[in-house]
Amino acid sequence: MGIPWGTIKSLVIFFGPILLPKAIGYYRRARAAPRIHGLKVRPLPPPITRAVTILLVVSAVFLLRTLPIFSPENIFKVTQSRLQIPADVLFTRLSALRPGNALTSADLALRAKFASLESRLLYLQYGPSVLATCPFCTSDEPRSYLYYALPDLVTPHLFNLATIALATSALLTGPAASRAVTGWRQPATLTAVVLAAADVYWVATYNHAANARALRLGEIDFFYWTAHAARYLGLAALDALLALALYLSGTQRAFVTPPSAAERVEVAVRALGAAKGMINGAGVVKNTVLRDEELRGRSNAYWAHEVRLTREMMEEREVIEGVQDALLNRIDIRSIEKDAENYAKAVLNPHKGGETTVKEEVVG
Repeated sequence: MGIPWGTIKSLVIFFGPILLPKAIGYYRRARAAPRIHGLKVRPLPPPITRAVTILLVVSAVFLLRTLPIFSPENIFKVTQSRLQIPADVLFTRLSALRPGNALTSADLALRAKFASLESRLLYLQYGPSVLATCPFCTSDEPRSYLYYALPDLVTPHLFNLATIALATSALLTGPAASRAVTGWRQPATLTAVVLAAADVYWVATYNHAANARALRLGEIDFFYWTAHAARYLGLAALDALLALALYLSGTQRAFVTPPSAAERVEVAVRALGAAKGMINGAGVVKNTVLRDEELRGRSNAYWAHEVRLTREMMEEREVIEGVQDALLNRIDIRSIEKDAENYAKAVLNPHKGGETTVKEEVVG
């Protein structure tokens, strides 16, 4: 039997004010993490796109399984019969709905089981397939139906666990995207396991005897069909949420994992190596120009031409007035001179400058 609505409402009222602010705070921190760590939104990498596609396809399949057309037939609903109807009348109505007014082998097997009210109550709990095909189950031992139903009950959960393992594996996404994907494997797997355990517990603890008091069709609790729809709806929601989490972390919109100290050092060393390579290349080019007479002549001619153009430009009246206005009203010459002096000292004596900076930071 399901949890009473009053109990759910009381739990929401009690835990809502506690959990809601924490959830909002966690969401805000997750959204602000990329900006804090200096990460920009990027297109979804192809490996993560494959994982998200697999999860969305499986989620869509689970969602389709919730439709009545993919659910086992409910003979009480299709015949509009109450629970206490005689078995002969029930299956006579059912045969009228079959092609050629003939019952199928599954119908005949189910009819043989409908010998008592207890069998019908177990039908509402475990469905038609379990009741009709279980070779060792008896209504005197209701738990035997649970043992027979367990494989079919956990199969979609096991399939979903395999899907999560595939979608979050480095084998599918590759090492480049593994940080944004494999971090979700543990919470998704734990959630899937908890969902499976809750499903089994829900079915095992259902009080099927409560339907014995239902005198009309509308009063019957069709638990098996409700649980069937809720099971696949929960699996579809889990896969859709995991796909959303992979998308947000893959595009660095949220749930990002900041790079470790070793990775940051590696990136800085790589950048310094690239800068050093460019400086060395510039030095080679400069050395080549100075050693070659023709290139040296072209370089001297270029700079002589630039100096002449700059001098002519600075002699124009408009430029002179603009420079004077900037020096008098918009530029702090003393600040610029101080910055230039500090820069020159740091260049000429870098070790002393570094020590001075460290001492200033410590004192400050």
